[in-house]
Amino acid sequence: MAVHVENAIAERATCVVEAETGTGKTFAYLAPALKSNKKIIISTGSKALQEQLFHRDLPELVKALNAGRKVALLKGRANYLCLYRLSQHVSHVPTDDPDVMHQLAMVAKFATETNNGDLADCVGIEEDAKVLPYVNSTADNCLGKECPDFQECYIRKARLRAMDADLVVINHHLFFADMAVKDSGFAELMPTADSYIFDEAHQLPEIACDYFGESFSTKQLQELITDIRVVYRADIPDMLQLGKTLNKLETAVADFRLVFPLEGAKGDWRNVLKEKYICDAIHRVISDLAFLYQVLKTCLDRSDKIEPLFERTLSLKGKLERVFDINETGYSYWYEVGRRTVQIHITPLNVATKFAELVEKTQAGFIFTSATLSVNGELNHFSDSLGLKPKYQLLLESPFDYKTQALLCLPRYLPEINDDLMPHAIVKMAKEVIAASKGRCFMLFTSYRMMHLVYEGLSERIPYPVFMQGQSSKRIILEQFVRHGNAVLLGTASFWEGVDVRGDALSCVIIDKIPFTSPDDPLLQARMQDCEKQGKDPFASIQIPQAVIALKQGVGRLIRDRNDTGVLILCDNRLVTRPYGQVFLKSLPNMTRTRDITAAIKFLENIN
Repeated sequence: MAVHVENAIAERATCVVEAETGTGKTFAYLAPALKSNKKIIISTGSKALQEQLFHRDLPELVKALNAGRKVALLKGRANYLCLYRLSQHVSHVPTDDPDVMHQLAMVAKFATETNNGDLADCVGIEEDAKVLPYVNSTADNCLGKECPDFQECYIRKARLRAMDADLVVINHHLFFADMAVKDSGFAELMPTADSYIFDEAHQLPEIACDYFGESFSTKQLQELITDIRVVYRADIPDMLQLGKTLNKLETAVADFRLVFPLEGAKGDWRNVLKEKYICDAIHRVISDLAFLYQVLKTCLDRSDKIEPLFERTLSLKGKLERVFDINETGYSYWYEVGRRTVQIHITPLNVATKFAELVEKTQAGFIFTSATLSVNGELNHFSDSLGLKPKYQLLLESPFDYKTQALLCLPRYLPEINDDLMPHAIVKMAKEVIAASKGRCFMLFTSYRMMHLVYEGLSERIPYPVFMQGQSSKRIILEQFVRHGNAVLLGTASFWEGVDVRGDALSCVIIDKIPFTSPDDPLLQARMQDCEKQGKDPFASIQIPQAVIALKQGVGRLIRDRNDTGVLILCDNRLVTRPYGQVFLKSLPNMTRTRDITAAIKFLENIN
């Protein structure tokens, strides 16, 4: 793999490598990157992997290779403390929420101690902390060179370090955000590179869809209202009309959210626009935004902080007006509803052409790697999804001895996956299995509903600690799971990948069913219709490959080391009863297989 990567860097070629768990793929791309004399950007799928690469893997290799290369870590804007916004919100506390007030004090203390402003280093502030929108900046609310704290700006300093470095570690979202900015003619966030290396590359097609599309969220309006209110209270409190206009807009935004009753609902935006009451709610928000724009115009000479807010108001009004423009083909128009927000998305159905243009335009080397890129032993699905024509391709099997280290069990006598008795059957089976494994179990689900039903059935009935996604942040739950050493953890999508538990803390993974995307997902529906128009089978071309890669990620949680042993239990009869089941089984590591749950229990008892 290292030789392939070295050649791709030297020739500015494209290279795709599936390297299964345990092959040492991180070192296989870092070594040639450090030995080359080129500027290289390494992009990862998550902040956790970014941290691990920069703080653990890179220093080891730099030392081993005696490589005198400058390295830098660059995260997205939201990860850095904004000194200007912190001072604004400490002076005028934006809310009476005690959590925010307490966290604001913690961040203010952190500001006196930090050298790099990376909020991940602020103890007690998790990724989903309520205070974050008040102490970081967005592209919308950043004042740039007009900011009084511009010289001390942590984002600016991080970017300068990246410009000066030979090797920069970023993440996929930052890569695409940067390309979007370059496309619009603005200065780039990160330097131009000779080669780009993407780890966890299986995530790229989905992330690319988000960035090549457009989206609007009522959260953007709520943040605008909060930011204007701060300036109103601090600088122009006598402008009473501004205060009233903000209150009116806030009510209109809240009313717009309320026309969508269900949290978690998703759907086709074109269908929604057929409803007059929803269109009326949007027009009320547009009208109130237009009035706010007029009021802000009269305040321009009262405070120099008004101008960027004035421009944001106009930009958001334009974005909201665009949600009525639904006639362009090749896009999915869809929405999703959060607890307090509505998001509207315009997403391209195919990013292959756009991504291929990007690769062509940069004239750089592009290297893509992950443990899960192939379907049925082929890399075509991944390459086609991004329009790649790789010069170098490689499939590397794991060096682990799965035949002896792991057992795959597809239990007999389970109900069909949508049967009402399924949660009860999983609980009954899991109790026996967890007893044999003495806790130490991951249970991965494709839906929150099933996860909650199984949690209710298990939590009081087993003598081991049971943790469920949502009870705390992902990092804290994982730390607790490892610390106890005999715990059970229940999670959905975010726990299927990027979770690395080695050794004795984990010896069993139970997966409830094949992770097919929900058939009522509006983006999937639009892609399937598009696929049908091209004369292809959407189930075979889209749903199966996506589900195979997702299942491989979940299965990959079990064996992380040469000394790990464990049992994988898949509770979905379709793996045996449907012809496509073979595609999934062929794509999984070569474990010993059984349909007898007692064999799985014995295997676990022997481990212990």
